[in-house]
Amino acid sequence: METPNRFVSRMQDTMYDRSVLRAVLIVSTMGSFLTPFIGSMINLAIPQIGSEFGADAILLGWIPTVYLLASAMFLIPIGKMADIYGRRKIFILGIIIIGLTAFLAPFSPSVMVLIALRAIQGFGSACIFGTAVAILTSAYPKEERGRVLGINVTGVYAGLSLGPVIGGVLTHYLGWRSIFFALVPLCIIVFVMVHRYLHEDWRDPKAPPFDLAGAGLYAGMICLGIYGITAIRSPTGIIALISAVILVPIFIHYERRTVYPVFDIRIFLRNRVFALSNIAALINYSATFAIAFLLSLYLQVVKGLDPQSAGLILVSQPLMQVLFSSWAGRLSDRIDPKYVASAGMGLNAVGLLILATITAETTIPTIITALLFLGFGFALFSSPNTNAVMSSVHIGEYGVAAGTVATMRQLGMVLSMGITLFLFGIFIGSMEIGPEQAADFIAAQRMAFLIYMGLCSFGVIISLARNRKE
Repeated sequence: METPNRFVSRMQDTMYDRSVLRAVLIVSTMGSFLTPFIGSMINLAIPQIGSEFGADAILLGWIPTVYLLASAMFLIPIGKMADIYGRRKIFILGIIIIGLTAFLAPFSPSVMVLIALRAIQGFGSACIFGTAVAILTSAYPKEERGRVLGINVTGVYAGLSLGPVIGGVLTHYLGWRSIFFALVPLCIIVFVMVHRYLHEDWRDPKAPPFDLAGAGLYAGMICLGIYGITAIRSPTGIIALISAVILVPIFIHYERRTVYPVFDIRIFLRNRVFALSNIAALINYSATFAIAFLLSLYLQVVKGLDPQSAGLILVSQPLMQVLFSSWAGRLSDRIDPKYVASAGMGLNAVGLLILATITAETTIPTIITALLFLGFGFALFSSPNTNAVMSSVHIGEYGVAAGTVATMRQLGMVLSMGITLFLFGIFIGSMEIGPEQAADFIAAQRMAFLIYMGLCSFGVIISLARNRKE
């Protein structure tokens, strides 16, 4: 069995093979493209799905939420398993799962079956989220990470950009089922590329055994907490939230005492940059993810636009992210990432302030202006913040670090949807969203944007509190 030093040496030798590096970058970026692509497409199909199945506002909200919840539950355990068994193997597993669930989802006989398949698809996305960045960081030397992470993030935002456009067109002309079928050939292409060009497994042969009990506690804590937030107005929601709160100290105590924890809490205590960068990611995504979901409903239900037109408007945000993410990544190689990321979160707060003023009479150019602020802000935040996280740990922790920052992203997204569903329950209740609920929907939306703006403002303070990267 090779020693850790030989493992690191072999990894560093791979770094200088430019053909391997190009293949790693392409495959990692394509994998990172897939999951936001389907996520951003489905937002445009939500009204049509609701109309076909007769689903109320809260049930519809679970279609994107359960996908994120499953991803958040398994990202940390998946990151650890990838370090042990090989990041390439776990990445391939994710591609297969997403491809199969994308093929099966169009045949869903009910909205509950669709939600169940989305949960399985969320597990597949965790396999990709938890390994793509780790593979990229393992292969590339430190001085190039900002650039390649910027390219990888550009792939994420390309998925976000093309999703609304393609999703809107497909939903408008072929129906919501077509958006899932469109994902299948993309999964096949990525699978073939990985099998043909990537042969390194990127695993640590000295990795400790898997912490199954810790993984179970973690998944249960996340699941109960998120469900509790979304269903806080019901007795079961309150019980779930209380149970999650009880599990938090139990999980922390167990993970601090176990020899090989699935989630090393101590890394947060000893690494200030790592801890605050992850908290900043959690806050940023908590404040921004539900924007596309809310505006998709607003543009189609309140403004009366078709899915194609709504998608063309929503694309303005991720388009800015595509244009500037790579540049922001390179900028973070020269300037302390905390300043770049903090500026981005500040621009997000400005965009959310504009959205918080929305009424039924708000013009489309006003909405696009807000989305442009958000797109540029997101570009400045994401890749520099990821660069700060990955540069703050050593090579043996890349899988856990990638899984942690991806978990913060997914948890933030779920919390963002949780806040939205909570507000839906207060302002709309268990009713289908239609023109007759427009006033209540707008009230819920404006309150959501005000809460998100406050989160972003607080996030700027957290982001600036980081030390300089070493």
